[in-house]
Amino acid sequence: MKRVYCLYRVSSSKQLEKDDIPMQKQACREFADRQGWTIVNESFEKGVSGFKVSAKDRDEIQNIQKAAVEGKFDILLVFMFDRIGRITEETPFLVEWFVKNGIEVWSANEGQRRLESEADKLMNIIYYWQASGESIKTSVRTKTRMGQIVQEGRYRGGTVPYGYQLVKKGRLNKKGHEINDIEINPYEAEHIKQIFNKYVYEGYGIYRIINYLADNGISNHNGKRFSFSSIRCIIQNPIYIGILKSGETLSEPFPHLKIIDGNMFEQAQKLRTERINDYENMRRLPLNTKGQSLLSGNIFCAACGGRLSMTTTGKAYTKADGTVVKNKRIRYVCYNKTRKIYDCDGQTGYTMKKLDGIIIEFISSLFQNIKGASKSDLIEKSYQTELASYTIKLKGAKADLQKQTDSLKTLQDEVIKSIQGDSKFTPELLNELIAQTRDKVETAKIEVQKYESELENKQQYLTAIKINYENLISWSEIFQDSNAETKKMITAYLIESVKVSRDYELDIKFNLAYEQFFTVD
Repeated sequence: MKRVYCLYRVSSSKQLEKDDIPMQKQACREFADRQGWTIVNESFEKGVSGFKVSAKDRDEIQNIQKAAVEGKFDILLVFMFDRIGRITEETPFLVEWFVKNGIEVWSANEGQRRLESEADKLMNIIYYWQASGESIKTSVRTKTRMGQIVQEGRYRGGTVPYGYQLVKKGRLNKKGHEINDIEINPYEAEHIKQIFNKYVYEGYGIYRIINYLADNGISNHNGKRFSFSSIRCIIQNPIYIGILKSGETLSEPFPHLKIIDGNMFEQAQKLRTERINDYENMRRLPLNTKGQSLLSGNIFCAACGGRLSMTTTGKAYTKADGTVVKNKRIRYVCYNKTRKIYDCDGQTGYTMKKLDGIIIEFISSLFQNIKGASKSDLIEKSYQTELASYTIKLKGAKADLQKQTDSLKTLQDEVIKSIQGDSKFTPELLNELIAQTRDKVETAKIEVQKYESELENKQQYLTAIKINYENLISWSEIFQDSNAETKKMITAYLIESVKVSRDYELDIKFNLAYEQFFTVD
């Protein structure tokens, strides 16, 4: 009498709800009875993906392998072979391991898996390659449907973001149940606007925003203090410009979901990126706006190229009447020279008040010129400059796509050689390289599509330039009378870098988005 171990597995909770495991168990028991076998053990894996979870991380597989080594059973029986797993580079070799250890591998639906010849081994590999492909297809179908849901303007589920609420508007699902739609919560939407305004135009960091909200009695959905991760998610979530997201799929903007404008959102993303520590060498926008200086992160020594940092010194003296007076001196100093990192022959430091005053006067004069210039001339020049830039970027993106596509074809041609044992690559390595290269191909395709879309949709492109122009006009109206924090952020958005040399000579480089507005003939 042959002893049988049965393995039953489902990948998701939905399969549990459909009683897939009882169905597998009944089929295997009936099959064993017809064969005259005795089932001595049944193993259950609930909610375990055979595609995503390796055998070494599956306790039941490990227990069954141990029992096989100890000779506790003769046959491993499953409902279908893909219940053992669906990983191309692993599962066929796991089946082969059982066979080599004297265990017959059977499926109640597909019979015995024999590995008596090279052809059998090849068919074993092909079977699990197909099973892996089915898992990929299922994943793609799920992602595609979720993408379709957001493209239709419907919320895909989960916790509703702050600033929105779920309401019932009479829409029914397939089962006839009324389901929720998402809409703006007017009260919370005002707080979202404050968060972005503080972050973008006043230079508040996330922790400072959290404290600001708490001090003003503003709490999250649950009536609790906002966390760091919740504010970070708010700043990154495109739903606030009306765009729903599912994975990599983004919907078109839906006006009824829009709380802030797209330009502010883009500025927030740029600011967030530059504040990441890994970008320290490229950072131009200030990490915070608490300091008194106008320039922070974007001012450099013209002599050595090093960043200028702030230093404060003070002297105290006593008046004739005994009053002690403290003089505070704030300066920008060359970090390389003061720390003796490089042999810099430039000036050691520059008085903050004098240098900031020069920059403020310079920006004020630029704003005056902008107000007096022809709007159409400014926009047309900017449009032509940016159009040329995107043409160059599209050419580079297409070249990268061709390179990655050629690499993928080369790796795919190597698969058959690997199966036949004629390749220098193992199946495991090939599978990993192909997956990585496919990702690169998809990324390159997205880049090409993005630049092609930008060039094709000239009206949208022109609209973005007009928004930049409106930004300048708006800033020109408020700059002179704004607080220090707002002045600092406007300066950082306009100016990419300031190089200062002896006698306060300045070399100012504008950010690309605004440079052409200041160079019209």
